[in-house]
Amino acid sequence: MAEVGIFVGTVYGNALLVAEEAEPLLVEAGHQVKIFEDPKLDDWKRYEGQVALVITSTTGQGDLPDSIASLFHGIKDSLGYQPTLRYGVIALGDSSYDDFCGAGKKFDELLQEQSAVRVGDVLLVDAGENPEPEEVTSPWVEQWAKLIS
Repeated sequence: MAEVGIFVGTVYGNALLVAEEAEPLLVEAGHQVKIFEDPKLDDWKRYEGQVALVITSTTGQGDLPDSIASLFHGIKDSLGYQPTLRYGVIALGDSSYDDFCGAGKKFDELLQEQSAVRVGDVLLVDAGENPEPEEVTSPWVEQWAKLIS
């Protein structure tokens, strides 16, 4: 089974709630899991050759929350090439804004550029349609847990 780091970008706590709901589902599937609420580049580097799950909300005009922005820029500026990393992205947003789920999309784009291997599709969660995001994210996490085994 896999070692999974869950890297959280949150403003009002929804992304952290999703991460806390995902953790026991992944553990139940046999994975080792650690949540990083204020993730640093060193935390990310520990998962080279392992699995990262990015769960982030979007703020402003498609921007990353402060809690994960420094990680994003550290990965962009310092790492460059990550072909041994497998990852998934759960992006939270509101489709009434132009840059719907922009932070999650930016993270996915960066990791694709760095040759990381995305497992499954990026999950885009619309707050307008899903005020309780875990109703959508939990079934996705259960499926994703099988894909990373």
